[in-house]
Amino acid sequence: MRLLCFFLSILIYLPVSRAAEKLRITCIGASITAGARTADPSSDAFPAQLQQKLGHQYIISNYGVSGTTMLKKGDKPYQLTTAFESALKSEPDIVLIDLGGNDSKAVNRPFLSELESDSREMISRFAALPSHPRIILLLPVVSFRTDTSGIWDPVIVKAIIPRLQQAAWKERTEVIDMHQLLVNRPELFADGIHPGTEGSHIMAERLYDVIVQKTAPGFDLFRKIDTGKKISSFYGYDCAEFTIDGRNCKVVKPKQAAPGKPWIWRARFWGHEPQTDIALLERGYHVVYCDVIELFGNSEAIGYWNRFYALLQKAGLAKKAVMEGMSRGAVYALNWAAENPGKVAAVYIDNPVLDLKSWPAGKGKFKAWPKEYALFRTDYNLQTEEEVDHFHGSPIDKIRQLVKGKFPILILCADADEAVAPEENTLPFAEKMKAAGADVTVLHKPGFKHHPHSLPNPEPIVNFILNHNRH
Repeated sequence: MRLLCFFLSILIYLPVSRAAEKLRITCIGASITAGARTADPSSDAFPAQLQQKLGHQYIISNYGVSGTTMLKKGDKPYQLTTAFESALKSEPDIVLIDLGGNDSKAVNRPFLSELESDSREMISRFAALPSHPRIILLLPVVSFRTDTSGIWDPVIVKAIIPRLQQAAWKERTEVIDMHQLLVNRPELFADGIHPGTEGSHIMAERLYDVIVQKTAPGFDLFRKIDTGKKISSFYGYDCAEFTIDGRNCKVVKPKQAAPGKPWIWRARFWGHEPQTDIALLERGYHVVYCDVIELFGNSEAIGYWNRFYALLQKAGLAKKAVMEGMSRGAVYALNWAAENPGKVAAVYIDNPVLDLKSWPAGKGKFKAWPKEYALFRTDYNLQTEEEVDHFHGSPIDKIRQLVKGKFPILILCADADEAVAPEENTLPFAEKMKAAGADVTVLHKPGFKHHPHSLPNPEPIVNFILNHNRH
């Protein structure tokens, strides 16, 4: 009888215990949060779909109010609604803030200079709650409307998002880029501004990953870099700037490092088309850069990078880096990889220069680039045109060294590239690498020229990196 009572007491206790462990998620936002243009907002708004994915261990409360603004002087300020007061009383463990789209309307633009301070005020109100919630600021989704007086995407991109990122940086708050998530999916926006049920599903999928994402608690790379660094903002993330051997270096840290402390190494053109870097920061990657321009991946550049790599290893990053090279950056990335094949996890290169005789020397389809060609010859001590003709220091000449690393390579290739000929760079390089047994994927961009690099929605690039760099 006593044993039966013991088991009954456990059964009675378990539901209470589990209920006490449930995490409360409070969703702040306007019409997209409320579920406008979904089939049934009660089940199809992104907070409702997020609840379905997270399950019974979470309690999600939707405080979305259509038409509201982050701006306190906007035409319908969220902070003046009863929903805001209710949200503050909800004892949240996690707060999702999805505001900013309505702030891009012409009627609200005169007050955009106050957007950062108003955002910081809202964040601080939640941060001061006794529950000390995790706060996640969502950047507004894309608008496909062409009415310049309404919710207009150029204003979202140029005026709203930068201010929200700055607010997140100053308040030490997580920030998730929902804009790039759907920027290539206009078919999901029946009215041009609301993503509907399917788009809300994609938003819920992304937020689910954010909420359940594993981290490496307590890891702070900056504490281990003692080089007189200064801290700035890189799209809402801390960026440490310092020098090694006179070369400018940058290291951006995520809000929370992912297990294994993964990282991506930008070889050239810091901050250009940064969407992949930002997406990886959201997922716990560090982003690093060491300026070795314009050395074209010669032995001097490799020496600087070896010392930079040693510093990052001492600070605790993963042994293997993901290399990222746009245009001539591919030369830097792959020449270093050829010398250090065991230190590379994966490579992403974009409209890449892979044969320096093709670019900048102009020994093929396109003419030489005089300034860069002169630097290239100086860097490699090439005195005559004949020496250039017999140069074998490009990535396309280092197939044997590169395949030793057994790392996968993703190449974005603009088929109408007018600066770096694909038939002299990407195509023969990929063919030779595959013949040698390498894992090379070429993602073609038909009709595209050398610019723009990357993709508006970098999901294919990010998935490639995540799938080939698991820790």
